[in-house]
Amino acid sequence: MIECKGLTIEQGDFKLSEVDFKIEEGEYAVLMGQTGSGKTTILEAICGLRPIKSGSILLDDREISKLKPAEREIGYVPQDGALFSTMNVAANLGFGLRIRKWSKKKQTNRIDELADLLGISHLINRKTEGLSGGEQQRVALGRALSFYPRIICLDEPLSALDEKTKEEMYQLLLKLKMELNITALHISHSKSEAVKLADKVLEIENGVLNSR
Repeated sequence: MIECKGLTIEQGDFKLSEVDFKIEEGEYAVLMGQTGSGKTTILEAICGLRPIKSGSILLDDREISKLKPAEREIGYVPQDGALFSTMNVAANLGFGLRIRKWSKKKQTNRIDELADLLGISHLINRKTEGLSGGEQQRVALGRALSFYPRIICLDEPLSALDEKTKEEMYQLLLKLKMELNITALHISHSKSEAVKLADKVLEIENGVLNSR
C-alpha cells in the first residue's frame, strides 16, 4: 500500500500542495498529467530521491518520509532504465543484491530466476549497450524486482518503445502484477497505457491530483 497525506513539495518556483492519494495493496496505479505537472516529482518523493516540505508518505502503513532511499525497500525503474553500461545483464540484475550483501549463491539463484521470469536468460552475459529498448526495460525491471520489494515505482518505462515492443511489455507487466502481487505506481502520459494496465488512474491537473 502507498499512501500520501497532505504532501507538499517545493522546487524553485514549482510547488505541489496537499497531495492526497492511496494505492491499495496489489493495485497497479497509473499517474498521469502534462509534462511539468509534477508526476515524476511525486514518484521521486515516494522513493526518497526528493525531499518533501510537509505531509506524510506511508508504505504498508509505515511512515517512511524521513528514511533514506535504500531503507524504503522500493523497487525503482527510472526513466530510460538507467542501466549500468559497464556491467553485463547479470551484474545489473544482481546490483541490489550485492549492496544488500546477499551470498554469491543466493545472488546467482535469484539472477537466474529473474532472467527466466523476464525472458532474458539468453542475454545474461551481454553488456547492456546494444540491447534493444525492450530488452533494456526488462533488465531494468529485473534490477528493481531483485530483492523482492512489495512496492515498485516506474517512471515512464514504456515511453521510448515502439508499438510492438510496448504490447509485449504490457503483457509482461500484467503477468508480473498477477504473479508477484506487487503494488505499483507507474508514471505515464499515455491514456492507452492507463487503459491496458491500471486498476486506478491518478491524474494531476492544474496542480490538483484526482483519482478515478
